[in-house]
Amino acid sequence: MSTATPRLSVGLPVYNGEEYLRPALDAVLGQTYTDFELVISSNASTDSTDAICQEYAARDPRIRFFRQERNIGAAPNHDYVFRQSRGELFKWVSSDDLYARDLFERCIALLDKHPEAVLAHAWGAAIDGDGNVTQALEYPLNTESPRPSERLRSMMLDGDTPGALCADDFYGVIRSDALRSVKPHGSYYHADYTFTAQLALLGTFVQVPDWLYFRRHHSGRLSLSGIQTACANLDPKRSNRRRNPAVRLVAEYLLSWFTAVGRAPLPVRERIACYGQIFRWIGSRVSRRLRGWYPAEPPSTFGKVDGLSVRAVVAGQEAS
Repeated sequence: MSTATPRLSVGLPVYNGEEYLRPALDAVLGQTYTDFELVISSNASTDSTDAICQEYAARDPRIRFFRQERNIGAAPNHDYVFRQSRGELFKWVSSDDLYARDLFERCIALLDKHPEAVLAHAWGAAIDGDGNVTQALEYPLNTESPRPSERLRSMMLDGDTPGALCADDFYGVIRSDALRSVKPHGSYYHADYTFTAQLALLGTFVQVPDWLYFRRHHSGRLSLSGIQTACANLDPKRSNRRRNPAVRLVAEYLLSWFTAVGRAPLPVRERIACYGQIFRWIGSRVSRRLRGWYPAEPPSTFGKVDGLSVRAVVAGQEAS
């Protein structure tokens, strides 16, 4: 383990991730930006996850490996890797996603250029289990707006895209001080949405206009689970369905938008505008329900996938 304090900390919370873990680790460790530590926390994994992590840690001193002796849930495990981090910048990574070699470098360069920004990320593409690109859309949100209320509006109303992709700002490079100032990731329905919104209320997000993040879309992905199953995976305390019916988990999600705005350091006029955007969003959801509208299913390939090659830009994929 390296004792020098790195500028960037990368957190990888993992539970039984053996299927895609090696290529994910290769993609992280093969970054052109090298001043980082990789903090891994195995959430009481029962497959070969721990052995793979220990193998990589033995040959790369940037890795710090931890194991939870009991399943604490995905949300506390995400918080754990952040609390163990030492860098002024932080990024979560997943055990099943892939990252272009220069993702870290280009995101950090953007944060250096834009001191007002709290988060930097790149455009995302969806890949299947074999690493083939199936969807690629340009970033749809106006999170670079100087107005917090506009950033919130865009996050709530502009993010409905068909298929595997959403904005995925959660996986950006984030200023650690900003992360410390927001509430940890919750375990209610869509808790990642309002967690990221807390950051957007603090400052702008900046984007690299290139597809550098590859989100693997497969049946085992947590986000594809039903409401109660997904929330129980986020925190095992949610597994009691009588105490945590779906209506409660959705109600907590709704209230969390108001909580995020209430906690944010906003001028009075902007705070009022943010509350107005929440009510506008609620109205749009009610209207959609009454009309029976749902996002359309995409074709087998969707967006600008032609010419996008994971093998060409991701470390460790050359011979795959």
